[in-house]
Amino acid sequence: MMTNLDPDQIKVILATDCGSTTTKAILIQYVDGEYRQTHRGEAPTTVEKPFADVTMGVVNSVTEIGELAGRRLVGDDGRIISPATETEGCDIYISTSSAGGGLQMMVAGVIAEMTAASAKRAALGAGSIVMDVIAANDGRRPHDQIQRIRDLRPDMILISGGTDGGTTDKVVQISELVAPAKPQPRFGSDYSMPIIYAGNKDARDSVSEVFSEGGFDLQIVDNLRPVLERENLGPARDKIHDIFLEHVMAQAPGYDKLMGWTGAPIMPTPGAVGDILQTVARIQDINVVGVDIGGATTDVFSVFDKTFNRTVSANLGMSYSISNVCAEATMPNVLRWVPFDMNERELRNHVKNKMIRPTTIPQTREALMFEQAVAREALRLAYKQHKEFATTLKGVQQQRTVGDTFSQQTSGQTIVNNMSLDLLVASGGVLSHAPRMHQTAMMLIDAFEPEGVTMLAKDSIFMMPHLGVLSSVHPKAAEQVFDRDCLVYLGTCVCAAGQPKPGKSCFKYELTGDRTASGDISGGEMTLLPLEQGETGTITLTPARGIDLGEGPGKKVQRTVRGGTVGLILDGRGRPLALPEDRSSCQSTVQKWLNALDVYVEEEQPVGV
Repeated sequence: MMTNLDPDQIKVILATDCGSTTTKAILIQYVDGEYRQTHRGEAPTTVEKPFADVTMGVVNSVTEIGELAGRRLVGDDGRIISPATETEGCDIYISTSSAGGGLQMMVAGVIAEMTAASAKRAALGAGSIVMDVIAANDGRRPHDQIQRIRDLRPDMILISGGTDGGTTDKVVQISELVAPAKPQPRFGSDYSMPIIYAGNKDARDSVSEVFSEGGFDLQIVDNLRPVLERENLGPARDKIHDIFLEHVMAQAPGYDKLMGWTGAPIMPTPGAVGDILQTVARIQDINVVGVDIGGATTDVFSVFDKTFNRTVSANLGMSYSISNVCAEATMPNVLRWVPFDMNERELRNHVKNKMIRPTTIPQTREALMFEQAVAREALRLAYKQHKEFATTLKGVQQQRTVGDTFSQQTSGQTIVNNMSLDLLVASGGVLSHAPRMHQTAMMLIDAFEPEGVTMLAKDSIFMMPHLGVLSSVHPKAAEQVFDRDCLVYLGTCVCAAGQPKPGKSCFKYELTGDRTASGDISGGEMTLLPLEQGETGTITLTPARGIDLGEGPGKKVQRTVRGGTVGLILDGRGRPLALPEDRSSCQSTVQKWLNALDVYVEEEQPVGV
């Protein structure tokens, strides 16, 4: 059902996301001159036995929507009805998928910090899980590398190395590690392992010869690093999507049928999330960070100055990986966010129970606070990993100016700049389903440490994958639904960078517009001002000497601020955020911050984390 519909003719859109356990469906309709998400449904995913047909779960979730909307969407033949009429069907049906473990890849490059890093960025950006990175300088002996390649069962392998016109020996050697290992694909025993070659164009013939013996499907695309100073990730990412659709999806039960229904290529779920964030960043001309924290992994996405990056922290999650978080962060770092003493033995039992029973939710206020403390550390560590990965190109001699004499910047600097961050978007159970949105906002601010003026939001029902694939056929509809229905705006946070003196003035503020307020925020203090959903204002900020709110230390700032379900948060704690080392002082300080933002309500019963 691939279509070339004019976007203006698309009025009824049906989208599904086939997850590993649940298939989620949404209906988007053109209502009163704009696109809105009108109904949603879900059903268990049916890619595994005994059903072994993904379309059953799709039909079940879509049927639920049809019943809610009073609109027949599934025909008597069991297929989705298209095109739409007044009372039934849709103009276009689109889907994403992470069923069966999503897209799993191995990447290989000559230099781990250069071409291999570029290959990893291309694979992650396309929505894959990178199982391993093989490089000539990764410290492993050739036979160990061959054994590792043999042991893995990736969906495909991406090979890169060398700049166009440079030496070919090293990238050919990398190919000669992969070919004799004869890696077997995860799905399907009757098709050849897809190999994408995105390296030095002068080595193409030699690489083709290496993989000519059979068992491989070699695809050649433009070099990821044609010159040292520039990355060209687009062709490799596009080819990954093509192979994902043609090979991986075609082998998974029922996907061949599903592909016949969709009006656009099926995309890996994380790749679609990246696409909607890039679309929004481009249309609104803003810098965006998005996070999706799950049971086993945490994905971080960023778009800064039109450059997109994605990382997967495979060992940081809230159920299966919760023990790893506690080990990596250390228990003292987790407990610094909890304003009371907790029995460490009981905590370790709680952690183990969460690993064994990942769907359990905290039953007490104390358990909720501990779990959200763990979430802060998981998010902090995942963001740290992201910043280390999202860098300027390594190995490039930076052009120097006279000014650089005083700011000794080298290549490989992170491009993530919290001061220029405009929008921070949260998704994933512990963030999306927190009993109070104030808790979500506090977790985001504590973990990501935004600076200056930043909008906070959460994905209401994990709609971003649906909108990501929609952005490929109708960017305007995707952006409208993202802003109006997908995001729940928590509010705006104003965060001081620098080290304010405790109890002394950090910055003065004056708010005008739908609400008026003025005052002085002291160092170490937080304040919550009422600014509701739909309300806006202009805030004038006058920082103390050495404090930066977006225009440089000590310089006055004026910004438009948007309200939300939490309000306007003023944070005078400074950056980097420092908590008292003394346990008693730390507890009282954290409690003061929680009270200031009304984070926990005494009589509240925690649900849904």
